[in-house]
Amino acid sequence: MTEAYLELTKVSIEFPTPTGPFKALDEIDLKIKEGEFVSLIGHSGCGKSTVLNIVAGLYQATEGGVLLKGREVNSPGAERAVVFQNHSLLPWLTAYQNVELAVKQVFRGKKNKKEMKEWIEHNMNLVHMSHAMHKRPDEISGGMKQRVGIARALAMEPEVLLMDEPFGALDALTRAHLQDSLMEIQNDLNNTVIMITHDVDEAVLLSDRIVMMTNGPAATIGEILDIELERPRNRLELADDLKYNNYRADVLRFLYEKQRKPEEKAA
Repeated sequence: MTEAYLELTKVSIEFPTPTGPFKALDEIDLKIKEGEFVSLIGHSGCGKSTVLNIVAGLYQATEGGVLLKGREVNSPGAERAVVFQNHSLLPWLTAYQNVELAVKQVFRGKKNKKEMKEWIEHNMNLVHMSHAMHKRPDEISGGMKQRVGIARALAMEPEVLLMDEPFGALDALTRAHLQDSLMEIQNDLNNTVIMITHDVDEAVLLSDRIVMMTNGPAATIGEILDIELERPRNRLELADDLKYNNYRADVLRFLYEKQRKPEEKAA
């Protein structure tokens, strides 16, 4: 069997609290192939963001660990770029300058000034933001800010792109446009992507596999669903596709029958 590109083995994490340790994750095992798009889905508090933060190197697992291309992950690194729900752009810099900051950090001494400029413009073009790259964040829409955040992450040339509900704060139409852009980019670049989402349709549309998490505390992987839909994918064609709708129903069954929200159980 070929070695996994990214591998989580028996990953557990506890956080100290005034009443004793809180176990957020319990023995997460996951192998991800190069170029694969994996979504994590589950109810609030199921540890999705904690998994992402461990892969990003922002949290240290209490037990188990993460390997990327056979190397242990124990701190942040440019080979793992994160796109958050909040675009986290610096408001006093233009879109171009926000991307430039990341490029200088990663490629200082590797690219000259002209190469850096071309690389920044290339990544702005990938997310369809060439027309607004000299505008500041307060001069562009929420969706455009997220495009800049994605361009900044891509410009770091990461081996893994980590996305924490990147479209969660956007209106439905903007979200759909950005989902289409992300599919287009991933098709061109063959990035390995891990994305957190609450949106079942988004997960089925974008993913090669959907990892469904059990409720916390001590959350773990409940089920993994392989999405065998041909790429490129068209949301309008898939709306009436039987396989698409069966996958969608499988995720909904897991979330609302097998893993009912804790407050619903208490009711």
